[in-house]
Amino acid sequence: MTLIEELKSILPDSASLIRQKKDRFKISIVLAERRVFLSKKRLVYKGKLRINERKKEVLFSDYLRETSIGLCSSSGFGFTRESFNTMKGIRKGSIEEQSRLFGKDYKYSFDFSVYRQKIEAVVRQHGYHLILTVL
Repeated sequence: MTLIEELKSILPDSASLIRQKKDRFKISIVLAERRVFLSKKRLVYKGKLRINERKKEVLFSDYLRETSIGLCSSSGFGFTRESFNTMKGIRKGSIEEQSRLFGKDYKYSFDFSVYRQKIEAVVRQHGYHLILTVL
């Protein structure tokens, strides 16, 4: 199996792996969704991979993005988007423990560290090094 095929195999069924360019890929996993009156909120885990064949490394970054659409309490009908990323260091543990902001609105469990370990194992198995970065 190729590196990309194996990475696809460890993704949950709800995930989508989108090939953006020759060596760049995006991962999107819907973690939770909630409807409130006339609005809809969605919490999505996003990951980006860039494969550098010459250096035999895979650059990886991930973050959470919350989007909502519908009636806003402040201005009536509108669109709101917020995001929270892990650029300033490695996030460990489950999202519920680490992110109080989203934990108030959503019930879910997704462990960043376990998912990263799976990605790192596949990457190393193919002879690459995983580098956590901002893409």
